[in-house]
Amino acid sequence: MRAVFRALGETSITAGLILMLFCAYLLWGTGAYTQRQQLLLQRELAAEKSRTAPPEPKAGQAFALLRIPRLGRDYRYAIVEGVGADQLKKGPGHYPDSAMPGEVGNFVLSGHRTTYAAPFNEIDELERDDEIIVETREARHTYRVTSQDVVRPDEVEVLAPVPGKPDIRPIRAFITLSTCHPEYSAAERLIVYGVLKHSEPREE
Repeated sequence: MRAVFRALGETSITAGLILMLFCAYLLWGTGAYTQRQQLLLQRELAAEKSRTAPPEPKAGQAFALLRIPRLGRDYRYAIVEGVGADQLKKGPGHYPDSAMPGEVGNFVLSGHRTTYAAPFNEIDELERDDEIIVETREARHTYRVTSQDVVRPDEVEVLAPVPGKPDIRPIRAFITLSTCHPEYSAAERLIVYGVLKHSEPREE
């Protein structure tokens, strides 16, 4: 019996170490991958400021820069086109069927909350009237936060051109940020809503 308990104990310790290493990879290993991707994407955006933007970005391609002052002076993420697994590993992703920055309609972004650098980890800290800034080649679009909500994953009305009101035609520009809720779970979605405050053309 002693040998059996010793073997069980050793097996449990080994399993625990493997689990700890896996958790460390999820928290830090995936983050390092995203940080490398972001460095490359932000360099590409900086190099392309003087070029004409393509009519529609391709999946995985960066086309804008996201800044949220409430989350720190260094908060800066390149936004990529698409919300598939491969795209969200690079950073916040844009729902292809939603509006583009500054356009009338709903500019919808999704991002990880706990892995791959967790760009949306702290969006629950955003308060009413906080700014969300989206910089494209042509303009700087400043949105202001209006509210937050927690919804089920199947409540896709939040992605509508007028968030939560799919039957209404939009006359304003909105922004919607979506991430998993609670942390370390995909049971629900945390949603942050905002409206366009103003747009400023970028200097040549």
